[in-house]
Amino acid sequence: MRHHIMVVDDDDKITSLLRRSLAFEGYEVTTASNGMEGLKMLLTADPDMLILDVMMPQVDGWEVCRRVREGGSTVPILMLTAKDDISDRVKGLDAGADDYLIKPFALEELLARVRALLRRKPDKIDEANSNKIVFDDLALDLDSREAIRSGRRIELTAKEYDLLLLFMQNPRRVLTRDAIMEKIWGYDFSGESNVLEVYIAMLRQKLEEGGAKRIIQTVRGTGYVLRGEG
Repeated sequence: MRHHIMVVDDDDKITSLLRRSLAFEGYEVTTASNGMEGLKMLLTADPDMLILDVMMPQVDGWEVCRRVREGGSTVPILMLTAKDDISDRVKGLDAGADDYLIKPFALEELLARVRALLRRKPDKIDEANSNKIVFDDLALDLDSREAIRSGRRIELTAKEYDLLLLFMQNPRRVLTRDAIMEKIWGYDFSGESNVLEVYIAMLRQKLEEGGAKRIIQTVRGTGYVLRGEG
């Protein structure tokens, strides 16, 4: 069964390039020329992945991403942007994007990221006795995909959930940066990419709201570990 990829971009040249290239790789491809058209198509379509341009008329890529996530969808989303500012990357990630690629991009890199996002699958959990994983005062609800800390429910983006799930499945175990990148994103970002650090910061901010202690600790030169401060 072929994977269905929806491309939403107002640049006809990029849309045409991606349609041809993805089809050549064996994917089923549909396209939309702006965010509003893309949202309308998503009412009846159920793609396996979205490729969204950020800067589009009517409804931009950030808003499309936000609405998709608000609807409960966990479809992988790759954002395309001509802006390389950290604030723009954070905005996309916070809206629920799984990955981003700066224009102009190498087609080979885009195809590699598409393959990685499509092969990423959530780990199988034995839920016979419980639908929650608990560590210290933190619980992860596997049904609602929310974190619960000291009675406070914490909404998570799709990628934040995947990242926290990995930590919760490996408590007190130091996870290297490369291992986390491979597990969550499915491939190794270029060395200067700080996407993991951005997600860690956003996850910490949510978990530590109200003065709660830090439980995702940095292990200098190695990676991160889920453990109490003591």
